[in-house]
Amino acid sequence: MRKSLFINDRFIYRKMKIKWIMTVVLAVCTGYGQACTNLIVGKKASVDGSVIVSYSADDFGSFGYLRHWAAGKHAKGATRSVYNWENNNYAGEIEEAPETYNVIGNMNEYQLTITETTFGGRAELVDSTGLLDYGSLIYITLQRAKTAKEAIGVMTNLIDKYGYNSEGESFTIADKNEAWVMDLIGKGTGRKGAVWVAVRVPDDCICAHANQSRIRRFPLRDKENCLYSKDVISFAREKGYFKGKKDSDFSFADAYAPADFSALRFCEARVWSFFNRYVDGMEKYLPYASGENPQAEPMPLFVKPNRLLSVQDVKDMMRDHYEGTPLALDNDPGMGPFEAPYRPTPLTWEVDGKMYFNERPISTQQSAFVMVAQMRSQLPDYVGGVLWFGCDDANMMAFTPVYCCTDLVPECYSDKVADDLHFSFKSAFWVCNWVSSIVYPRYSQLFGELKTVRDRLETDYNTLQEKTEKEAMALAGTEGEGMSAARKYLTAYTNRTAAGMLYEWMELGKRLMVKYIDGTVRPERDGQYVRTPGGLGVPVERPGYPERYRREIVKATGDRFEVK
Repeated sequence: MRKSLFINDRFIYRKMKIKWIMTVVLAVCTGYGQACTNLIVGKKASVDGSVIVSYSADDFGSFGYLRHWAAGKHAKGATRSVYNWENNNYAGEIEEAPETYNVIGNMNEYQLTITETTFGGRAELVDSTGLLDYGSLIYITLQRAKTAKEAIGVMTNLIDKYGYNSEGESFTIADKNEAWVMDLIGKGTGRKGAVWVAVRVPDDCICAHANQSRIRRFPLRDKENCLYSKDVISFAREKGYFKGKKDSDFSFADAYAPADFSALRFCEARVWSFFNRYVDGMEKYLPYASGENPQAEPMPLFVKPNRLLSVQDVKDMMRDHYEGTPLALDNDPGMGPFEAPYRPTPLTWEVDGKMYFNERPISTQQSAFVMVAQMRSQLPDYVGGVLWFGCDDANMMAFTPVYCCTDLVPECYSDKVADDLHFSFKSAFWVCNWVSSIVYPRYSQLFGELKTVRDRLETDYNTLQEKTEKEAMALAGTEGEGMSAARKYLTAYTNRTAAGMLYEWMELGKRLMVKYIDGTVRPERDGQYVRTPGGLGVPVERPGYPERYRREIVKATGDRFEVK
């Protein structure tokens, strides 16, 4: 039974102090610039032995496209320019590596994948003089490392040498065999390096992070499964963030990113939703994750799922709006007459001096791009690593396969045909957002049409995957020219599926415009618009508001609009 559409008092911050209000607003304004979500599946927790990682780049106004760096050899003493990932400002020069690897998106040719979410943490620890931001750190490391453990060393060494000027970050660092989570934060202006801890996700577990540091206590003597900076605890003691007697009691999250309401309800709740779908008994953690009781038991860093997950499961989880949980977005006025599971930002808003908030699910309209990385040790690297990629919100687009050996970005995923200020029908980002913007205002009426196309395309791509990879491996043979032919084949397939998706989305947008123009519905029969004997379209239907919303209008206005 649907709950009343009127706001319940439990959503009111009754005793909010001014200082606490400013903390929430600051967290939303700073940590929300890249308010992303990472889901992680160990190879023994997946149906086919894949290590799976997802990433959504959620940033209002950001242009989503697929980046590429070609492999190369570099002379001794060569340098490379560093540009800030978020604003593209020139930062400086660093020494180039003797050899760099092919990188497409957030995966390199050895199936290494690195993603992130920003947790912010203590503002005084940002080093404004550092050269490397979190984005440049990710993509430079992808060009230099082959495995997750090697990547951790590359990242921390680069920071020690050149400085780190971003806020606190949680990184997912995964290869075809294992996945790690690393929480990292700087030491403040003028102090190079960072304090950090990295924990290996057990192969039979799932993990997630969503803009809040999640590593709490960690093993101090398990180098196979836990790495950390030598001063991660002593620096916290020096700054007064940790005053415990035993180092074993140290919690990275509590010291460097103490959680407030926003960190729980807007961030930890997304992790809870993922865990809740695949783990029994997660309701006991809801008081903590929802922010209702910050002192309740926090969630573990990783959990063992009650069934094995597929790549498609992770794609679908990136479309989550808390469906079927107490946090679902289908029981309040914010959904509007057409029950959209989306809310405008900012996340917090004020009425008559009281602060309120909107839920923040995994799936969100401000996603610039979303990806699900599939890494498989049982296959050669060139075919084992697949970046399932799409622009815009995961719920509103179809993921297409991008193989890690790809050395030609599909035109529709490139930054050559459009940017954040210039629309183009050649750009997947703009076409997908165009279609989404048609659907959002009449979500319950139009979304089914989009979902039909989306699911059909993804089913086709999933079905073709095994055949495509067998053909590529047959071309490859063992070495030499065959390998080159396999890479060309997979690059062509990557480009062809992306172009096909763009065409389908263009046709979808045209159909939605014709069928649902001006709030009406054009009648169809057997997939064809109904025509008059003279060949014109029959009169359109005008469904108006759904029955539920009509009743809400009458409830709110009484007999004001009653026909006398």
